[in-house]
Amino acid sequence: MGKRKEGSPIAPSSQRKKQRQEAEGTYDYEGDNVQAGPSVSNDCAHHRERRDEANNSHTDRDNGNSVSCDSQSCTGEIGIIESIFLRNFMCHSMLGPFRFGPNVNFVVGNNGSGKSAVLTALIVGLGGKAAVTNRGSTIKGFIKDGEKFAEISIKLRNRGQDAYKPDVFGNSITVRQRITKEGGRTYKLKSAAGAVISNKKEELTMILDHFNIQVDNPVSVLTQEMSKLFLQSKNESDKYKFFMKATHLEQMKKDYSYIMETKSKTHDQVKNGSERLRDLRQECIQKEESFNSIASLGEMKINLDNLKNTMAWALVIEAEKQIRPIRDQIVAEEGQTVKYEQKIDECQGKVNIAEEKFRAKQGELDKITQEAAELKPKVIALKDDVPKKRKSYNDAEASYNRQIMELKRLQKDAEQLSKRIEELKKRDGNASESEKMARQQEIAQITERKEKLHNNEITIGQEIKQLQEAIEKHKEERIRIENEERNVKQRLEQHKRQLRELRESKTDRLKRFGQNIPSLLAAIDEAYNLGHFRKKPFGPLGAYIHLKDQELALAVECCLKGLLFAFCCDNHHDERMLQNIMSQQHSQGRRPQIIVSEFRNNVYDVSQRATFHPNHPTVLTALEIDHPVVANCLIDMRGIETILIIKDKTEAREIMQKRVPPRNCREAFTGEGDQVYTNRYYSSDIRRAALLSRDVEAEISHLEEELRNFGGPMAILQQSVHSVDKDIKENEDNLRKYYNSKKQIQTELRTLSEQIAELENVEEQASTDIATLEKEAAENTEIIELVRKEVELANENMGCLKLLLTMTESNYEEIKRKIISVSEVAEPVKEDLHRIDQEVENCKRHKKHYEDKLKEHLDHIQKRKEEVAGKEQELEVKISQAKCICPERIEVSRTARSLDTEINRLREKINSEEVLHGNREEIIKQYYEAKERYQDAARKIKHLKRFITLLDTIMEQRHECFQKFRRSLTLRCKCYFIWLLSQRAYSGKISFDHKNETLSITVQPGDGNKAELSDMRCLSGGERSFSTVCFILSLWSIAESPFRCLDEFDVYMDMVNRRISMDMMLKVAALQRFRQFIFLTPQNMSSLPSSSIIRILRMKDPERGQTTLPFQPLNQETEDEE
Repeated sequence: MGKRKEGSPIAPSSQRKKQRQEAEGTYDYEGDNVQAGPSVSNDCAHHRERRDEANNSHTDRDNGNSVSCDSQSCTGEIGIIESIFLRNFMCHSMLGPFRFGPNVNFVVGNNGSGKSAVLTALIVGLGGKAAVTNRGSTIKGFIKDGEKFAEISIKLRNRGQDAYKPDVFGNSITVRQRITKEGGRTYKLKSAAGAVISNKKEELTMILDHFNIQVDNPVSVLTQEMSKLFLQSKNESDKYKFFMKATHLEQMKKDYSYIMETKSKTHDQVKNGSERLRDLRQECIQKEESFNSIASLGEMKINLDNLKNTMAWALVIEAEKQIRPIRDQIVAEEGQTVKYEQKIDECQGKVNIAEEKFRAKQGELDKITQEAAELKPKVIALKDDVPKKRKSYNDAEASYNRQIMELKRLQKDAEQLSKRIEELKKRDGNASESEKMARQQEIAQITERKEKLHNNEITIGQEIKQLQEAIEKHKEERIRIENEERNVKQRLEQHKRQLRELRESKTDRLKRFGQNIPSLLAAIDEAYNLGHFRKKPFGPLGAYIHLKDQELALAVECCLKGLLFAFCCDNHHDERMLQNIMSQQHSQGRRPQIIVSEFRNNVYDVSQRATFHPNHPTVLTALEIDHPVVANCLIDMRGIETILIIKDKTEAREIMQKRVPPRNCREAFTGEGDQVYTNRYYSSDIRRAALLSRDVEAEISHLEEELRNFGGPMAILQQSVHSVDKDIKENEDNLRKYYNSKKQIQTELRTLSEQIAELENVEEQASTDIATLEKEAAENTEIIELVRKEVELANENMGCLKLLLTMTESNYEEIKRKIISVSEVAEPVKEDLHRIDQEVENCKRHKKHYEDKLKEHLDHIQKRKEEVAGKEQELEVKISQAKCICPERIEVSRTARSLDTEINRLREKINSEEVLHGNREEIIKQYYEAKERYQDAARKIKHLKRFITLLDTIMEQRHECFQKFRRSLTLRCKCYFIWLLSQRAYSGKISFDHKNETLSITVQPGDGNKAELSDMRCLSGGERSFSTVCFILSLWSIAESPFRCLDEFDVYMDMVNRRISMDMMLKVAALQRFRQFIFLTPQNMSSLPSSSIIRILRMKDPERGQTTLPFQPLNQETEDEE
């Protein structure tokens, strides 16, 4: 490590020779150099113990006091940054944690290594806006590309007597901020133990105010862009604004301006209030004069009260007269109730008779059904027994045939043995030796020929196997092509049928749901008019459905499917009647589904179980349904209130599978008809809506186009079938040839084997044991006799089984005839039962009619009684009201209308008198109200005037204090600036012009006595940068903050000015142990002195040559307000 050539005002030369205390990483070792990567550990306790720093004594040049502090006890206790950790921030996946020291910290590294990211995270993490960082216009721009969020964690020290809620947070406060792609911020304020104390921005603001942390103050946090702008700026007005903002004088000035504006507005209010006060005083005088001139109207008011008493009892008498006729009507109507009850009893008798007939006929049918049920197990048993008997007979016949074959074989063997014995007896002796040799040679030749034929047979067998496999594959291919052709033909027929239905639906929309639907609906109407239905069925349900958005037609059809063709009945009786009608209308093909559900006149309330999405409808909300019964049926059968329709399938997957689906949402359908669940996805085979589409002409054109396109696939499939048939025929011809060849070879092999056997038999010795052959012939004769007996037994058994089979089949046919006979008898009984059932239903319907009439009659009587009860209650109320007005009942002969007319006349006369003289109570009320308004306005004006006077006094004092405070700050800044320049033998001064709001800095390098002061524009870049650093250090001396941050402050300095500026800042830092300093620089900082107050954090070099970060310009978008 290089050493400084000159001494530092902070540390003695003996300490400069010691190696500085520097935070080291745990990886990326190259020789003796150590670099910290994305995760930086700044705690050196893992490698070596900290050295105790000796107590240093310094002199504060600002106030002349001597300050002595210890390295441990004089560090800051509140607001110090202990650590920072970043995740997915800017271009870094993970950075940190950085553990900062309590005094001086250097963050060094090449450009792009993340130094500015740390400073930016400090501003943003403590609630600063994106524009303050000069790194972007929005918070979400700091999230790393490809990530969904970014996290910043900042740990602040919280110790000592001035700690913020130490019993809650402890010795440290961790501020964790999470930034999302949508631009939102969330905060978590954690204690030293890691517990989350709060997640409110207001709590963070209180903590920052308590610690006096100002992340938007350039003196506290001077960013790289602000540093460059300040160093390059030559505008004296900008420097003055910088000074005012750093010292908070600008904010104080704004507050005073706001107070003066408020004072001006208050003065205007006092002026307007004084004019209003004069008007209120004049109004109060007028009301007082009216109050004094009022006269009494007592006599007319007494007469009015008497008329009101009479009016109250007149209303009672009229109410009593209204109740009497209603009571008489109720008595008359109650006498007619008996007539309805007699009709109901008469209908009930007819119902009982019809039900008795029904039960008798039902008993007859049950008897027939029972008889058929008794025969059914027998026919089932015989049906199962016939195959068993037939199998037994067939097995016996097969056994008999085997015995016959065995007998014939034994007889043939006996004949061959006899011939062999005769040949042996006739043979005289052995053959000559030459004949024997000739036979052996012939046997050898035949054997060789046999082996060749055998090899040919194997070869042909392999060829046959290959041909068989090829034929099988071709047959499978043909079956596949035939299936595909069949599917194409079915689709062709389906398209033709749809085209025919669409053309017919131009005149009748119902034909879309089937050719028989119009006739079926006509039959339903006819049956309903005849009274066969209790309530008319609804259907097909698709005819009652209309789309709000035509683009959703395919999704709705894929969702409802067969329900669009279904019918809905109120009860099972109507269902049976509809089944009968459908069996007549749909004798062939599939019948529509019938749903039984009680009809209601209102749609179900599904608000609690329905799903909701702000951008996508449910199937229920996407439809306009003509009748509540249809809507309720679809809700019951399909749950359409819980199914979403999302046009885009990517968005549907996002909502249903990648996020948490909306509440109560079971499934969703896309605009293409695909079905989406939370854990699976089904694609739809249907591509166009056929039933709910409004544009019939477009559908017809589309189907005609598809029909024209069917010709090509059909021709290709037919050509493929022809080609496969040709290949099969060729292979079968070849297979037959090989079979014939194999058969010839096998015949020739048998011939050769027989020749070999004959030649070998010739070679046998004539001394063959003839006795053995004769013994074998005798045994064979005995076996023949045994087999002949078994053949006879098998023949007898076969006859018996034949007889059993004939009897079983006869019984089976007999029972079948009986069952058919029973079924024929049951049919007219069923028809009679159906007729009687209709009769019972008609009687019940008549009874229900009279019961409804009786109920309506009783309801009317009850309604009249309730009306009487209501009028009696009203009468009681009127009597009680009349007693309240006049306790004594008054018999009145006059009507209430005449009394009301006289009351109105008298009231008008009183009103005219009151208009002439004025209403006494109203005048008294107006007088006191006017007096109160006048006194209230006078008090307010008096208080406002007193407030303005007091505000003038306070503002004069505040303005005087503001000027003194500003004068004190400017004087301290000037003195400190001159002292800092003198450290390099510079001379200069700072001139403040508060009137014109300018700040000028003049500096002269070298001896100030020998040269004139020059403007900073005449200085070199390094000298100007040094002077600017002196100015910033001067502002540090008068601005309070627990930490200071500078980013690339030395970018325009040469080595000499950089070294001097660094010594000055380190000296200031040594004098202010209670504050924290964080310097960000691309320099090596190897020349720093060794000191326990200095900590260096070295950043890892950027990867893949990365030197810039992907940020948007400031003018692209504005920051989202929280």
